Amino acid sequence: MNNHRFNGSLINHLVCSKCNTFFDHQVVQTFATCCNVPLSAEYDLRNQSIKEIIANDYSMWRYHFALPILDSSNIVSLNEGYTPISHLNKLSNQLSLNALYLKDESVNPTGSFKARGLSMGVSKAKELGIKRMVIPTAGNAGGAMSAYCAKAGIEATVVMPKHTADTLKEECRLYGANLIQMDGLIDLCGKKAREIAASTGAFDMSTMKEPYRLEGKKTLGYEIAEQFNWELPDIIVYPAGGGTGLIGIWKAFKELVSMGAVKGLLPKMVLVQSVECSPMVHLFNDGQLPINYSPKPSAALGLAVPYPFATAMMLAVLKESNGIALTVTEEEMEMGVEAIAKIEGVLLSPEGAATYKATQKLFELGWVKNTDKVLLVNTGSWYKYR
Repeated sequence: MNNHRFNGSLINHLVCSKCNTFFDHQVVQTFATCCNVPLSAEYDLRNQSIKEIIANDYSMWRYHFALPILDSSNIVSLNEGYTPISHLNKLSNQLSLNALYLKDESVNPTGSFKARGLSMGVSKAKELGIKRMVIPTAGNAGGAMSAYCAKAGIEATVVMPKHTADTLKEECRLYGANLIQMDGLIDLCGKKAREIAASTGAFDMSTMKEPYRLEGKKTLGYEIAEQFNWELPDIIVYPAGGGTGLIGIWKAFKELVSMGAVKGLLPKMVLVQSVECSPMVHLFNDGQLPINYSPKPSAALGLAVPYPFATAMMLAVLKESNGIALTVTEEEMEMGVEAIAKIEGVLLSPEGAATYKATQKLFELGWVKNTDKVLLVNTGSWYKYR
């Protein structure tokens, strides 16, 4: 973010996502202590014309007015965002769909959509004077935080499952982070991160347990709207673990509605998880986790989040959008990666392939119609999972 127009943020305050209690955005905040739920940033977007206030910056910072950084000198950027949307013509024909699109987040710095959230989280940490940060991660978020902390001069500690791909571990080390490996899934990493935060004073960047990673992920929604010329797709298929991206996209759409910037109906949101770890699908379908719930690792590392913090917010997105939640198997994801690579020449992450297999299933069920304009979100690069 250098030499570009930056007129400042329109942020007003933070708000509890359950009871709407206000919190001050100018001091360090974690989650809403009143209700033990995530905080959300609120902006004064009334009477704003989006086309007049977008910055001449082809990164996520072009939407600076709806982001929480008050002083542009605090922005820690590696030119994240403004990722391409492509029309998957051959897959569209194979599925008999009129329009199937891909938003490809693998081209972000550090190879995943996590760059958006961590650029924002680290930028705000810098603005608030935070010197140390710790994050529990399934892989990609740890690499992203390590990179942005390196640029910001902030000490980074990453807590990661031992079974995570070596590429993701080495990435953190190369960026100078302290890497701690744990047996188990990200929930145990989260427990360790909380202990480290308590004993060292490091700021805990756990998913949705601070308010600003969401604001970075939200820029996905702004970009989708702008790239579709302010007429949104009918359906967006999203692979959700902690859910920040899903919640962020929906938050962006509602902010755009408040500005009168988008035309027509908002999309139906589809949440996809692995059958190995699918808490949101259970909660969406049954209202509770099964008695014998035993989450397992997944090749889609980002989907292996057994107890996400923002369950209520994800369920609200599905309800408000008339959306749906479903699972795919590990085998289906593997087949999806290969099929898309052979047909479209694009290598998706397992999470990205999950969106395609989910769309196939929903089309066969009649939930997706052949007249629908469907957007898949690929959250990361296949090359990082080796």
